[in-house]
Amino acid sequence: MRIDAHHHFWHYIPAEYGWIDDAMASIRRDFLPSDLAPEIRAAGIDAVVSVQARQSLGETEWLLELAAAHPFVAGVVGWLPLTNPDLGDVLEKLAANPWLKGVRHVLQAEPDSYFDRVAFNAGLAQLQRFPLTYDILIRHQQLPAAIRLVDRHPNQVFVLDHIAKPPIRTGDLAPWAASLAELARRPNVFCKLSGIVTEADYAAWSFERILPYMEAAIDAFTPARLMFGSDWPVCLVASTYSRWIATVQHFAEPLSGDERDMIFHRAAARAYNLE
Repeated sequence: MRIDAHHHFWHYIPAEYGWIDDAMASIRRDFLPSDLAPEIRAAGIDAVVSVQARQSLGETEWLLELAAAHPFVAGVVGWLPLTNPDLGDVLEKLAANPWLKGVRHVLQAEPDSYFDRVAFNAGLAQLQRFPLTYDILIRHQQLPAAIRLVDRHPNQVFVLDHIAKPPIRTGDLAPWAASLAELARRPNVFCKLSGIVTEADYAAWSFERILPYMEAAIDAFTPARLMFGSDWPVCLVASTYSRWIATVQHFAEPLSGDERDMIFHRAAARAYNLE
């Protein structure tokens, strides 16, 4: 089995997707299971994890409905109101759904002080009861804040999205790589090999340009905690689905068969309780 651990579905509404700027105009449309199915079939992907794209409980419920209706959707990482005093009631209801595997709040849009909020940390602490994974979506500058957050929750499983969005366009490597390696010292943190080409030059990225960042990620997390993700349809502004999976396969060629299976299957299955 091969798993794509990160993709999105959406009904495009301009007011709700303001982050899709003019440079990304090609993805200003709906993306639904009928659009993804032929892409994963052609790429030899058997299952996917659907990740929230809006801070909306309604979207989470919609993604769970899609998962129930489409067998190739193995799980959902949804948004939940982690700072809400009524979170416990919401969790009791939604965590009973077998397709809910994790939760994500878009931390990249928050100041570093948000990582330290008492209400946010109290809500995150409740995820362990079910258990649900927490996806960390940040930019590279926020890695120190993310490390502090993880250290408060040593028994919570975390998944770092998009290798923390390193500054690939400028070619900076060392500060990000050092912080990434420090975060990876926490054994409860996994990482997604995803969202990389959209941090590079959309039109001019190359395997050679992104290779040092992929190497830093695998050195930090090892194949056992590194998982393939497409970030479809966001990736389409810089790469086709087939080109991105071919890029990751090329990167993984020197690894053993067991290590490749970790990246394309077992890391995601373990982090999200997919088996």
